[in-house]
Amino acid sequence: MNVDALYASLLEKDYATIWDTIFMRFYRAWFEEDRWKFYFRGLGTTLEVTVMALVIGVALGVLVAMIRTAHDQRRPGTRNPVLSLLNILCQVYVTIIRGTPMMVQLMIWGFVIFASSRSFTLVGALGLGINSGAYVAEIIRGGLMSLDAGQSEAGRSLGLNYLQTMRFIVIPQAFKAILPSLGNEFIVLLKDTSLISAIAGKEILYNARAIGAKTYDYMFPMLITAVMYLALVLIFSWFQSRLERRLRQSDRR
Repeated sequence: MNVDALYASLLEKDYATIWDTIFMRFYRAWFEEDRWKFYFRGLGTTLEVTVMALVIGVALGVLVAMIRTAHDQRRPGTRNPVLSLLNILCQVYVTIIRGTPMMVQLMIWGFVIFASSRSFTLVGALGLGINSGAYVAEIIRGGLMSLDAGQSEAGRSLGLNYLQTMRFIVIPQAFKAILPSLGNEFIVLLKDTSLISAIAGKEILYNARAIGAKTYDYMFPMLITAVMYLALVLIFSWFQSRLERRLRQSDRR
């Protein structure tokens, strides 16, 4: 055997050893002891937290946006002490939430306000929902304020009250304008579910870290986690693009 053939043989053995090592590390992270079940259990928790936080965030966001928009669009010279007080409270809420890190907020919820609770997943969903509500409120408020004031006046001229005008005239038009921003906010919310592992919320990252601690190898558990989050984001983005396309088609008609 000449030198070149010997070198090629050794190189083949090195490649075989590398691929065997990679496969074994992946096997321990995914197949051994049916560990793949832990990832999908965490995936279920991630989706559950996302839906709960989404509902809380949208409900809070719509409420805060409507209060602030109603305050900003008052007729000159009119006063409403209750609306002014509610507007101040909404401004304080938005300022505090947007001005402090998400991780700090979750730790306050988990280790201070609900320190005696063991429902870490519910606490995490609540914290994420309240955080998202501040951003959703500003997105919706921007969309509502961007519409011509004549839209609201037209609704009033038809005999609709403020809530009916918002529901049937203003919000449907604003929704089309704010959909891309809302979609981005929901994607951020989905990815931020990984932060609840800091307060022992058992989502994908929590289970991946547990598997890494057991196998003394964090590389593949983290890669698997990243791929699962990426898949979720791609699916969500696909649904968002379909909805935007359908809304554009309805406009052409």
